[in-house]
Amino acid sequence: MIRILALLLLLSAPAFAISDPAEALPDPKMEARAVEFGKTLRCLVCQNESIEDSGADLARDLRKIVRTKLAAGESEPQIRDWLVARYGDFVLLKPPMTLGTLALWASPVICLLVGGLVLVMMRRNPSAPPKPLSEAERKRLEGLTRT
Repeated sequence: MIRILALLLLLSAPAFAISDPAEALPDPKMEARAVEFGKTLRCLVCQNESIEDSGADLARDLRKIVRTKLAAGESEPQIRDWLVARYGDFVLLKPPMTLGTLALWASPVICLLVGGLVLVMMRRNPSAPPKPLSEAERKRLEGLTRT
């Protein structure tokens, strides 16, 4: 009996994603479309969850916006464009490859290459050893270190 209850509880987990039943669209096909689209959007509070999986207030607000816009007849690209215009590419769980994201991903490799180049150049051109102290400098140093 406990196993059955535990199984039912696990199977009902997706139902907890929408905290307010009034938030769900009345058309099951439209609701399924909203859920699938919501899984492509990042919760800006949790940062590593979709708005469908997050319980944050902002994620709930974004779910309502998505459902309202879908019910109004807007397409997913229109809604995505509106969200990106408002929140930036970060709102997408899979942001597009742009020059900015490419620089972000390439920066560690570039830093390692530049560091390696600096090390190679330093080893290739070692600095000359310091020239020995003159007699006057040596006497002055002895005078400074005695006191």
